[in-house]
Amino acid sequence: MKKILIATILTVSCFADLKSINQFEADFTQKIIDDNNKAITYKGHIEASKPQFALWKYTDPIHKNIYIQDNRIVIVEPELEQVIYKKVDTNFNFFNIINNAKKLSKNSYEAHYNEKKFLITMKNATLESITYRDDFDNLVTLYFTHVSINKTIPFSHFQPKIPADFDIIKE
Repeated sequence: MKKILIATILTVSCFADLKSINQFEADFTQKIIDDNNKAITYKGHIEASKPQFALWKYTDPIHKNIYIQDNRIVIVEPELEQVIYKKVDTNFNFFNIINNAKKLSKNSYEAHYNEKKFLITMKNATLESITYRDDFDNLVTLYFTHVSINKTIPFSHFQPKIPADFDIIKE
């Protein structure tokens, strides 16, 4: 979960004027490589909006929607017919963190959060990828395509859609 939150934070971190970014939308590919060099790849779509709202729609190889609203995460897993509610630190602020990204070169930035280092790559002034090591020392890279900045995203997109017959788990 933490890697999803951090990725959301960094999704907008490399644009020229961070203060002007209010919404972010893109398709993503998330590649995770473990210490045995075994890789797994996920695909989906992300929508994010200030101050701390995001929707990660995973579409391949599984379907899962992850809703982030301030200090709450809701994971809707249709294949398991369950919903998981989690709380996160209430002092967590996406945009305070992204303002700490430092430029390394023309297309590379580095950010630090929770004792982790994030390498951010730009291409043609658009976020291309974010790479970091997760809590299990896996190498995680998020690749973004079809990026859209400040396109209006209705607040309703960040409201979980929960079927009545799904099991609910609170953590």
